[in-house]
Amino acid sequence: MRITRYLASKLKDFSNLPKEYIERSKKQIYYETPREVNYLPRTVERKRYRYTTNRPWSGHFRQQNMPGTMRRKVFVEAIEDWSFFRGDRIEVLVGKDKGKQGIVTQVIPERNWVIVEGINWHYRRVGAEKEFPGIIIKSEAPLHVTKDIRLVDPSDLQGTEFEWRFTEEGEKVRVSLRSGRIIPIPETNNQTYDYKTPNAYLEREKDTTAAVVGEITFKPKLCTFEMDIMEEMGIKEERTPAKSYWY
Repeated sequence: MRITRYLASKLKDFSNLPKEYIERSKKQIYYETPREVNYLPRTVERKRYRYTTNRPWSGHFRQQNMPGTMRRKVFVEAIEDWSFFRGDRIEVLVGKDKGKQGIVTQVIPERNWVIVEGINWHYRRVGAEKEFPGIIIKSEAPLHVTKDIRLVDPSDLQGTEFEWRFTEEGEKVRVSLRSGRIIPIPETNNQTYDYKTPNAYLEREKDTTAAVVGEITFKPKLCTFEMDIMEEMGIKEERTPAKSYWY
């Protein structure tokens, strides 16, 4: 359980990429003091980013957040329990596609957005230059999860409200308020760039095997570092410790 929590803390939700990789990809350092003894560690870096449909680890995200560019501040409502995942079937509540259903293909939690396949789409021109008119492509615009969509109950394929509950085994699940049926998290949400499902992944030559990852190499003991060294080297303390008094 402890290893699972540790690994979960290292992963950024909704992308299945390591959190350190995402932070390193979007980091912009303007100035950093030399790592010398006569310098205090000081770093000047960008703190505010403008999140769009381009993910933080992509090149388009870096282009939209180039050094020196300042954009209008966007206020986002905080959501305690994120409840929409890739592969979910949802129903649209507003706009020209009101009443239609679709599958979530992309999740943007930084803006409370989801992109649904074939829903809320429009045409836009890309690649236009002086001598080239560009091309027209079909693009889906994001939908807001708090007011634009709702989940579909798998029992009757109708839109429904839901809430998070715990099963008898302690698993946290989404439950439809109308039918009481569990709305499972789709397996599509677990897909990464390397595999469709974790069980289908084939270990390669340079991969760390699962047996090595699961091996327990640390055994906690009520010993100090010095006591561990003495035990490993076979050193026995025969001196009588001086008396100490606590008041």
